[in-house]
Amino acid sequence: MMRLWGRKSSINVQKVLWCLSELGLEEGKDFERIDAGLHFGLNRTPEFLALNPNGLVPTLKDGDLTLWESNTIMRYLARQYDKQKHFPDDIASQYGSEKWLDWQVGTMWPALRTPFLGLTRIPEAERNYDAIRKSYQDTNHLLSLLDQTLANQKYCSGNQFHIGDIPLALCVGRWILLHEAFPEKTGPRADLKNIDVWIKRLENETKYSEIAEKELNIVEQ
Repeated sequence: MMRLWGRKSSINVQKVLWCLSELGLEEGKDFERIDAGLHFGLNRTPEFLALNPNGLVPTLKDGDLTLWESNTIMRYLARQYDKQKHFPDDIASQYGSEKWLDWQVGTMWPALRTPFLGLTRIPEAERNYDAIRKSYQDTNHLLSLLDQTLANQKYCSGNQFHIGDIPLALCVGRWILLHEAFPEKTGPRADLKNIDVWIKRLENETKYSEIAEKELNIVEQ
């Protein structure tokens, strides 16, 4: 049985759990999940570091293969377990999705990470509110690029849901929740109507709502 190490509140673990759910793989039946990271610990033990020398979650072990990096884990799961073609595998759809996976982790998340960690993990006395506000406003601009794409198609890589939508939606969920919880600290949230429609579509047509429920108390993440 596959094993997945990681707590359910982690955005990177949520990516993998959402992907597994879309593929019809169930916790306890098709894979075992082990709480790890933050207050659960385990991720600095010699046993865990032998699997993932970064000491981070998620980490996946499937037979003799051990993987870390959440986007890579999703790519693997889609290739290995998507027998029913939940995710389109034509070249245009695949690489349309790939570019957003890389953009999320390399461009958008670094901007959103500053207000997210600053407002949910760093003690208030140590917070840099100027940096938090600036980075949130930078995220507004970055998400406007996604909004422009969604003006002409239903999902990030076309008119079918793909794994690239997963991390984008989880980031957007936190972007929305941060403004709802700390509006005076983030500054205004951009009015991105195409993203709003896309999120509603994800709620209705995918497993997003099952995962999004675990985002609600962002302070504990």
